[in-house]
Amino acid sequence: MSNLSLKQNPTLADLQAYVVAAMRERGHSDTLADAPKRFMLLLEESGEFARAARKVVGMKFAADTHSSELADEAADLLIVLLGLCNMFDIDLEQAFRNKEEKNKQREWK
Repeated sequence: MSNLSLKQNPTLADLQAYVVAAMRERGHSDTLADAPKRFMLLLEESGEFARAARKVVGMKFAADTHSSELADEAADLLIVLLGLCNMFDIDLEQAFRNKEEKNKQREWK
């Protein structure tokens, strides 16, 4: 049983800190040497998210495909992404803010 808890209305930084604690509690390494494995996991989770989205929009898929809840798959993607950001010492909230400032300066067609 886990003792982890996430505060109500967490910030992105709170989520990143939670993922650090969760990875440690679950025995997952967060060293850069494990980054390739995490990138492969991110791709795997992306595929699961896409499969769940296909079901939501009514696209056909193989009968033996197991569908999952779209929200669960989105959460899995976020967890893996936050873990990767932690490995590379990226403050995702600040990176998001910086990138959006750049995007605001772009001309979108």
